[in-house]
Amino acid sequence: MRRLDGTDVMLLATIVIWAFNITVTRYVLTHGFKPLAYASIRYGGAALLTATAAFALERSLAAGGRRSVALLGLASTFLLLNQLAFVYALKLTTATTVALILGTTPVFTALISFAVGLERPSLSLWLGALVTFGGVALVALGAGGSLSSDLGGDLLAVGLAATWAAYSVTIAPLMRRHSPFRISAVVLLAMIVPFALISIGQLGDQNYGHLGWLVWLGLAYAIVGPLALTNLLWFTAIDRVGPSRASLFANSQPFLAAIIAALVLSEHISSLEIAGGVAIMLGILVERRRPSLVPAD
Repeated sequence: MRRLDGTDVMLLATIVIWAFNITVTRYVLTHGFKPLAYASIRYGGAALLTATAAFALERSLAAGGRRSVALLGLASTFLLLNQLAFVYALKLTTATTVALILGTTPVFTALISFAVGLERPSLSLWLGALVTFGGVALVALGAGGSLSSDLGGDLLAVGLAATWAAYSVTIAPLMRRHSPFRISAVVLLAMIVPFALISIGQLGDQNYGHLGWLVWLGLAYAIVGPLALTNLLWFTAIDRVGPSRASLFANSQPFLAAIIAALVLSEHISSLEIAGGVAIMLGILVERRRPSLVPAD
């Protein structure tokens, strides 16, 4: 059996930090923080940290060119929508449900890549998508006993996966010309301005004095861990071993996040949710059987 090396430890640490963030955010949002106030403060702090680190490493944040600017604007929009979906999904439904539905991200990525002409359609893609979305239905049914229970949160969780997939596809061409650290910094700085404007009402209404120390600790963790530290760990690991091996670790995140939520928040995982999570993973495995990133004519 191959021993874990330093890169494996980086990947495992990244997945654990990401998985735990779902539980942390659910806790923060159910213990006094308004969704937009939390998210905008979190991303404002992360933007400053990321931009400072990127400038220290590269001495520049320039990512010029008309096409690059257009892609950066689109990526910022997708990231903004992603974070709106993230906080409100966790406000409306359980962390377990959000974690399991988030497992659909690879299939959404493949579908969006096909839609924009980066890949050719294949039978495995459609079959994988069908199995995956069947799994989402099972998770939704298992979360509340009926399809209408917590439907808003479930749909936002689907939107969370879809917008992250769209963001990932959008920044792919930018990553060929600039480092991931520079792209992340520019996207975060561009996104935080409209995010702050959207959040003004909740930022003003938020009662900061009644938030407990665990809530503030959770906010600090959500800024430093899932947004700043993992950015460095994840892309360093990908540079060493490539995205295919890294994705093997990433695919375990939804189940790990669901387990953490169940243990820390005492959330119940129904048999239907487990079946749905298994179906989502099977759908990803079926979809991954196709040749990856086959250019379209």
